[in-house]
Amino acid sequence: MTSKTSATLKANKAAGDGNLIGYFPAGYPTLEGSIEASIAMCQNGVDVLELGVPYSDPVMDGIVIQEATMVALNNGFKLKQTFDAVRAITAKVNTPVLVMTYWNPVLQYGIENFARDLVAAGGAGLITPDLIPDEAKEWLEISDKYELDRVFLGTPSSSPERMKTACDLSRGFVYAVSTMGITGARDEVDANARKVVAKVREASSTANTAVGIGISTADQVVEVNSYSDGAIVGSAFVRAYSEGGVEALKAKTIELSARLKK
Repeated sequence: MTSKTSATLKANKAAGDGNLIGYFPAGYPTLEGSIEASIAMCQNGVDVLELGVPYSDPVMDGIVIQEATMVALNNGFKLKQTFDAVRAITAKVNTPVLVMTYWNPVLQYGIENFARDLVAAGGAGLITPDLIPDEAKEWLEISDKYELDRVFLGTPSSSPERMKTACDLSRGFVYAVSTMGITGARDEVDANARKVVAKVREASSTANTAVGIGISTADQVVEVNSYSDGAIVGSAFVRAYSEGGVEALKAKTIELSARLKK
């Protein structure tokens, strides 16, 4: 089965270009606001969109994203509105849209229900940061049934065996976590990023891998693209929006993506 996400990443790399994967929380600051922001990101340089599901206990998210997701929840965001957002975004742009969510909301909604509604809305798949492949049997079966991407994490502490499993079972890309701990922009991307990407390359000759956690500057985006298949940026986009709305978000997207295309 073909993965729209993988095809996008590979096509850009084959053309000598880089990839920018951008995160934005659904429902922040409102549902309509998050749809407008997401479309702006896709139209101004983001190659793959990660649409985050606000969650009341975001154990892996840095303070910028935590604050944004709390705003969304306080403004009444409901899980089912994720699909409204995906539908509205994919109606305007052709960018692959991956939903990034902790696993508990998917379980509460029903795994097959979630997959069915995501496909119907035009979504490409899921990034599940707290679901490991060993515990993903039902999701593996259902994502195959609905031909959805499934992105698992590779970390600095992943054993060769666990990394191979993540590579074999991921579809779209493997999310290379550059530092252990919570997400958020850092002044320097950890050297661990290169180690994680090297582990992915050793485990698979075909798997895409994109580096996330701590990327916030154009220099970092270019550097990460020099040895991986894409750079993932979250907090820097959310901060730009929180400080200057959609115009500031557009400017940040253009700034971070400008040097990736020939």
